[in-house]
Amino acid sequence: MTEFRLAPAVADAFPDTLIAVVTATGLRGREDWPDTTAALGELEQQLADGAWQPADETDPRIEAWHTAYRSFGTNPRRIRPSVDALGRRFAKKGALPRINPPVDSYNAVSVRHGLPAGAFDLDQVTGGIDIRYADGSEEFTPLGEPDTVESPKPGEIIYADTGGVLTRHWNHRDAHRTRVTEDSTHVAFILETLHATRDGHLLKAAAPELQELLAPHAQQTAVQYLGPAQSRITV
Repeated sequence: MTEFRLAPAVADAFPDTLIAVVTATGLRGREDWPDTTAALGELEQQLADGAWQPADETDPRIEAWHTAYRSFGTNPRRIRPSVDALGRRFAKKGALPRINPPVDSYNAVSVRHGLPAGAFDLDQVTGGIDIRYADGSEEFTPLGEPDTVESPKPGEIIYADTGGVLTRHWNHRDAHRTRVTEDSTHVAFILETLHATRDGHLLKAAAPELQELLAPHAQQTAVQYLGPAQSRITV
């Protein structure tokens, strides 16, 4: 079991935060995921037809994350929130990346709803996971760069366990250690909004949508919500 904890200081600074944690156990990432393939294809076709565009930095959902990033000293046009970077790449290339079925699933849901998303292989997590301000002593090894070690600046919002930082700049980039691969079997997927009052309905639609993509390829799935009113959950 892994406990997720939203630090009081983060909850106080962002009181309308709501985070969906979608967990999957017994995940089978090496089989075909036709529903995920179809979801990606549908988004790409809608973009090609001009029927839909991913949210950009003029959208209130993305603008809120830019404001949050600036509040802890990160330039969001240099280091972009994950959903912003994904949407920009999608709009430019006309296609979403294919990483592996679990990651492709949360990318599809993220860009469709304009919500940042990420995931952790819970078998690689040590202790609980805290969403908190960095103190400057932590270490982070970026996804895809196993020989690189960075140190978040004090005051940057991070996800962290007892072994180090799991995401920098709240949701900009995940760590290499807890990356989700085809062989990950116990995974926590994260979807986030800073404005639950305005966008909570999107989150409450996105989390079950992701769960539906995961369920045919997992022994068990579940959805829980983390926020100032429920600052600790166990998955």
